[in-house]
Amino acid sequence: MNFRLKFKDIDENRDLKENYTINDLLNELNLSSQTIVAKKNGELTIEESIINDGDEINLVQIIYGG
Repeated sequence: MNFRLKFKDIDENRDLKENYTINDLLNELNLSSQTIVAKKNGELTIEESIINDGDEINLVQIIYGG
């Protein structure tokens, strides 16, 4: 079981752990949910969303300006 991760220069298949969430992925990559938005299969999703076999996760960095 695996999922596809796309983030900046990363475009890879990753092994899927049981009950693995977007938040688990962000923690593993040392990323903050305050600066990253996650899309699961093309739709915005929340951190608590569980990643399923075959999902495509796209992480988008939020840019703040003033």
